[in-house]
Amino acid sequence: MPYIVKIMSKVSNTPRLNNPLVVAVAYDGLCTFEFGVVVEMFGLPRPEMGDDWYKFAVASIEMGELRATGGVRILADGGLDLFEQAGTIIMPGWRGVEHSVPESLVQALQKAHANGARILSICSGVFVLAAAGLLSGRRATTHWRYADLLTERYPDIEFEPNVLYVDEGSILTSAGSAAGIDLCLHLIRRDFGTDAANKVARRLVVAPHRDGGQAQFVEQAVPAAHEGARLSPLLELMRNNIQNEFSIASLAKAAGMSPRTFLRRFESATGMTPAKWLLSERLGRARDLLENSSLSVEVIAANTGFGTAATLRHHFRQQLATTPTAYRDMFGKVPELEEA
Repeated sequence: MPYIVKIMSKVSNTPRLNNPLVVAVAYDGLCTFEFGVVVEMFGLPRPEMGDDWYKFAVASIEMGELRATGGVRILADGGLDLFEQAGTIIMPGWRGVEHSVPESLVQALQKAHANGARILSICSGVFVLAAAGLLSGRRATTHWRYADLLTERYPDIEFEPNVLYVDEGSILTSAGSAAGIDLCLHLIRRDFGTDAANKVARRLVVAPHRDGGQAQFVEQAVPAAHEGARLSPLLELMRNNIQNEFSIASLAKAAGMSPRTFLRRFESATGMTPAKWLLSERLGRARDLLENSSLSVEVIAANTGFGTAATLRHHFRQQLATTPTAYRDMFGKVPELEEA
């Protein structure tokens, strides 16, 4: 499934942040990787981005030196009082889903959100947001192995099991640890535009946006060795001919399998059915063309296998909760449309 994103107003390369201060939350038992992602995204000097880039600070929920996973010890910039100055607060994981959340942290997050701060969580950090009541009645996600526990503890959360992140406007959550990269790049794209997110992604040598959801990573991310020789070229064939129609029978024949075996092995390898995988690829190609070309929606629909603009609009509404035109208004870099 494609990611879920709640479209806001048009993003340009000029920041619209009323408050650029990003505050990362530190705690004893800090998740080092998740914290490192936040620092890499928001805490590094980036002179190429100009003077209006994010500001960054670390707020500790406990006094004194903190221990982080891997034997690292840190001293934070300040305490929870930093929340009062923050425009964005990020919870980089949590020390364990079995650990309760301090009431002082709960109250500080509630107050900061009420005062207009955006709150993000990476991986298990969702349990902190849930404990603060910030996810009640909202969509949210976390690592797939925490799904049952989260929904059991907080049945009022609309859990999204097969996405990399969920954007609910002022509350954003990511799936597993690496999905925090996707979420942070999404926030940069939302705040500063596609070019800025692409530049940061290039510095990190990661994709600006990954298609698909976390289900594709649950069992295996690529075909098993004995299937790779057949499935990998087939996936590339489908990508290179994305405007074409593919039947299960023709795909199974090309892979040298029976239709039943092909369906089972394809879903095991990718986490999706062929139809869902192809839809995700087509949406990704359509998004790229909307961002980087002036082709009309009709031409993009034809070039990406949707056939008609109406079909493209239907899938954009269903999967991305927006329209192609609104998406282009938000992320597009080419102002004028070509004739169809």
